[in-house]
Amino acid sequence: MGMNQTPASERVHISFFGKRNAGKSSVINAVTGQDLAIVSSVRGTTTDPVYKTMELLPLGPVMIIDTPGIDDEGELGALRVRKSYQVLNKTDIAILVVDSTTGKGEEELALIHRFHKKGIPYLVVYNKIDLLSGEEIKDLAMSVRPGEVLVSAADGMNIQELKEKIATLKPEDTHKYPLLQDLIEPLDLVILVVPIDKAAPKGRLILPQQQTIRDILERGALSLVVRDTELKSTLDHFLTQGVCPKLVVTDSQVFARVSKDVPENITLTSFSILFSRYKGELETQLEGVATLSSIQDDDRILIAEGCTHHRQCGDIGTCKIPNWIRNYTGKKPVFEFTSGTEFPDDVSSYKMVVHCGGCMLNEREMKYRIACCHDQGVPITNYGLLIAQVTGILKRSLGPFPEMQKLV
Repeated sequence: MGMNQTPASERVHISFFGKRNAGKSSVINAVTGQDLAIVSSVRGTTTDPVYKTMELLPLGPVMIIDTPGIDDEGELGALRVRKSYQVLNKTDIAILVVDSTTGKGEEELALIHRFHKKGIPYLVVYNKIDLLSGEEIKDLAMSVRPGEVLVSAADGMNIQELKEKIATLKPEDTHKYPLLQDLIEPLDLVILVVPIDKAAPKGRLILPQQQTIRDILERGALSLVVRDTELKSTLDHFLTQGVCPKLVVTDSQVFARVSKDVPENITLTSFSILFSRYKGELETQLEGVATLSSIQDDDRILIAEGCTHHRQCGDIGTCKIPNWIRNYTGKKPVFEFTSGTEFPDDVSSYKMVVHCGGCMLNEREMKYRIACCHDQGVPITNYGLLIAQVTGILKRSLGPFPEMQKLV
């Protein structure tokens, strides 16, 4: 991802739902003015959720999601329906497309119930009104409620009205806290520690680093990016010049080394911990890390990541964190792993869940995952918090958040 692009996790997620052949893909293409989705008269053309980032005026940066039909049949069809329902966990605005020649059925009513249950703003779009007679259109229009609109994707009828209605549902910024703007002042110096090794992507910084730099820029502060191998000499240089950094933010994997190199009077934290607070659940994940003290042999631990990437030797999720947990606890738990969208609905069999910072997930989905764990009585923590705990610097890593330090 280029630094000039809005991350997918920061875009408004607009998901289109409906039965097979209701015209979801056609409505998407009409709304966006592009052929984003494959259109066919064959039922079930969309077999998996399809994601497309774009700019949609007047909403701005959005993620458009086309989903499989909610009435798909058979064993494979049931899996596709499940995929559609999973999309709800990351949906900011839901569009339910209904074939106006058949009207709403049990599947649509069940989905509307889910919208209400999850607090998702939605519109009901009656498509294919070009196939109705004038009298049928009049009768349907008389029964339309607020939040419903009649359209024809085929000839563009009322598509502009639909776009305007979608825009009215744009959610306000729900983040309780910014990433770190409230922790610094203009012209403060923030040092970002970014290890560069064989696992680091060539030619770019990873998303948490990019977003942190952007947040610092928006605050009018100064960011300096260094490798962990140059951190000590960099700090020595600034301190001898009488310049003391306000904050050091590091990749969690090098927490132990960085903590030794950063003087105690300089506040230290990690990208992962910042993202835990940014998603709004730092206290919950801080409470979850205490579970490490009660881990026993054969306890099941789920390690979950929000992105998918090629696993390499020494991968943080599948190698480093399990080793840290084994060494810290002296026990041999059983580790299971998920990545991307594959987060289980039922986590009740796990002793704890260890989640990445969630930079690739929007806030709604990250909070859904945390809520799943909370509702089932399963502690959940964050990569950065866990690494800080096993390296003995948890209290220090919470330096920017004194109220959290009191809980340790």
